Amino acid sequence: MTAVDESKPDAIAFLEAQHAEIRSLFNQVQQANEADKAELFQCLVRLLAAHETAEEEVVHPAARRGAAGEQVVEERLSEESSAKQALAELEKLGVDDAGFDERFAEFRAAVDRHATNEENQEFPLLRAERDGDALAAMGEQLRVAEQVAPTHPHPHGPDGALGNLMVGPFAAIADRVRDALKGR
Repeated sequence: MTAVDESKPDAIAFLEAQHAEIRSLFNQVQQANEADKAELFQCLVRLLAAHETAEEEVVHPAARRGAAGEQVVEERLSEESSAKQALAELEKLGVDDAGFDERFAEFRAAVDRHATNEENQEFPLLRAERDGDALAAMGEQLRVAEQVAPTHPHPHGPDGALGNLMVGPFAAIADRVRDALKGR
């Protein structure tokens, strides 16, 4: 066994912290003035895109191995697929559109339900199947996966680990070029 690096959170603590950050960003976007709203929304888009990709590559394959894991993961993937579509539509719509705030509130509720489902259903599977060293290693894998993940939703792209590993790097490069051209 390798020594656990106490300075870095394990996979579950890492994801729970990100869920808190995502919830905070939702609040900030909803409360932002017009000048800051677009920038805050793009921060949320980037975080959600990387977060979901990393979960699909690292967390879901591990959770599938647990008791009832297959069903739990399939339900989370369905939620994520719907969320990617909704996020892409919101991004296309733009924060200045008259319908943005209502659709954003609906999206926020769906993402919050998804995060709660992960915390209450998927994370317990991981805790039951993985020891501290394995969860710490998964935490590091999540951090690496997020560094090379796309920065925008790709609703027609793959939802699984293999598909993300095959297509994700190309989508990530395209996203980062697009972000650079837009000055993000």
